[in-house]
Amino acid sequence: MVFIFQHGAAIVQDKMYIYGGNHNGRYLNDLPVLDFRTWSWSRIEVKAGSDSPSPVTVVPCAGHSLIPWENKLLSVAGHTKDPSETIQVKAFDLQTSSWSALKTYGKPPVSRGGQSVTLVGTSLVIFGGQDAKRTLLNDLHILDLETMTWDEIDAVGVPPSPRSDHAAAVHAERYLLIFGGGSHATCFNDLHVLDLQAMEWSRPTQQGDIPTPRAGHAGVTVGENWFIVGGGDNKSGVSETVVLNMSTLVWSVVTTVQGRVPIASEGLSVVVGSYNGEDILVSFGGYNGRYSNEVNVLKPSHKSTLQSKMIETPVPESVSAVQNATNATRDLESELEAGQDGKTREIVDNGDSDPTACTIDNFGLSL
Repeated sequence: MVFIFQHGAAIVQDKMYIYGGNHNGRYLNDLPVLDFRTWSWSRIEVKAGSDSPSPVTVVPCAGHSLIPWENKLLSVAGHTKDPSETIQVKAFDLQTSSWSALKTYGKPPVSRGGQSVTLVGTSLVIFGGQDAKRTLLNDLHILDLETMTWDEIDAVGVPPSPRSDHAAAVHAERYLLIFGGGSHATCFNDLHVLDLQAMEWSRPTQQGDIPTPRAGHAGVTVGENWFIVGGGDNKSGVSETVVLNMSTLVWSVVTTVQGRVPIASEGLSVVVGSYNGEDILVSFGGYNGRYSNEVNVLKPSHKSTLQSKMIETPVPESVSAVQNATNATRDLESELEAGQDGKTREIVDNGDSDPTACTIDNFGLSL
């Protein structure tokens, strides 16, 4: 498995599934799995899917969204070498290890990558992204997973400007939050909220340590806290991990890393899982001038003396790509091949008694 960014990641029963991604401008369709109980990687051998209603040979993709749903993983949208006209929804059955194409009804959105896809109840809410012609989008669509019917939403109020590579989260099963993202020329740090009952956009006042503009970041919620990891601003990777209290809309800095480390990357993923009974945030991959295949773990904790644990695992020989351009999420050119030593990094921030005090471990894991 090569080093990647713009992949999809999802947690199902203490396992993190990674699907697709981009390496050297080449789209992938691999499906490796990290088991949190053993901290070991394995690779799923995808079956032909003859028992599926609509078996499909999965086309390599990047910039898609991976959503766990029932006993399946749903891959939604994404860039492909030969793009379709509209968004495709594919399902990976975790029991049969096979892919199928899901038939949808209504008017599907135009094909795109870099969108946000948020699971709200039994529906997927899709916002923004960039189409195959690099046109930036700010349209809003909902896919009902029970009827598999698309609905284009014409919400009132002022929506976020067209963008891709933003982050989205849902609060109280009612409010969709959109933060950051980028256009072709600039990155954003604005926060927008969509009331999913009234279907109305608003732009509330942010408070606290408001994050700098960024795109290609990843986000995950733990209770009412929305953690934002990584991203870049067309110049460098973002070094701080931040958290937004979605009830008060107050930002705080969780921890800051030094140097060009994988956590300060664009196109990384982050998921929330459990380890030894504690919530953990697990990031993977990304690009910050080098592609990454590292795993980093952040442990939010009430304890200020939480100690990091290192789990040593063999690091396979592999290569990474070094690119001259800083911003890999929008143009991929002029790349070099270079070796990666796969050294273990440990970053510790033993904050105070704040609930977001944390440690970050790199468990010596890479694909």
